[in-house]
Amino acid sequence: MKNITKAAVVFIAAALLAGCNTDDAKIAARNVSKAADQFEVNRRIVFYNGITDRYMLSIEGLCSVETSQSGHVLHVTCKVGRSSFKKHMLGLSDNVTFFVEHLEPTPASMYHYRVVFKPQSILPDIDFRGSVGAAIDALTPDSSD
Repeated sequence: MKNITKAAVVFIAAALLAGCNTDDAKIAARNVSKAADQFEVNRRIVFYNGITDRYMLSIEGLCSVETSQSGHVLHVTCKVGRSSFKKHMLGLSDNVTFFVEHLEPTPASMYHYRVVFKPQSILPDIDFRGSVGAAIDALTPDSSD
């Protein structure tokens, strides 16, 4: 029993010390990214054609950016109202690139990770499509059997 307790204490101490070894810049960058994903950062996303040397598209606002697993599609979700959002999906190629610019400084801690917990996300919004009569018919046993 003492060996298990000692092993647990060593494991916890190692985990805490490993967390202390993170660079300030990495912690701050993670917190700024978290703020952007919470639609708190005003950004400009520009798509640039390397062959024609022209901007193809510019999106500005409270936007979150995510690349697809393949790296060929950029998903841009922007908050345009209290509960209104726009989502854009843009294809990337060998001659089209993009850059994301933060238009204003973002306050972020370099000592503490930011954690966002939304308890309301545990309960999903359920959309019912169909008529009440169709639901009753589906739940009522067929009398012809």
